Amino acid sequence: MNQEKMSTLNVALLSLLGGAVLGAIVVALTTPKSGPQVREDLMALGRRAKNKAGELGDQAGEVWTETKDRTDQGMADLKRGLHEASEDLKRAMHEAATDLRSGAAGRIAEVKNGIALT
Repeated sequence: MNQEKMSTLNVALLSLLGGAVLGAIVVALTTPKSGPQVREDLMALGRRAKNKAGELGDQAGEVWTETKDRTDQGMADLKRGLHEASEDLKRAMHEAATDLRSGAAGRIAEVKNGIALT
């Protein structure tokens, strides 16, 4: 999951949680209840919000760990691929240089023979 999607998801989850908390507070305060009942409702709401925030924090940690692990694996794969490509390029350049030397040596020999014959 990319950074932008994670950020959007976090904002959406926090907005949802904040709206739920605000709605619950409004309902608790506008419902005809006694003071102790309202306080108990608010305490219960606070416990639920704390638990939900903990769950969201755990989920965010899991996403972070997964993203980091995938990024580390991607970097290792990229390094390995670049190393292999570098080795392939070295071999190809060495072969080309060898072929060029052989071709040049053969051509020089032909020129020398041509000069000697004249």
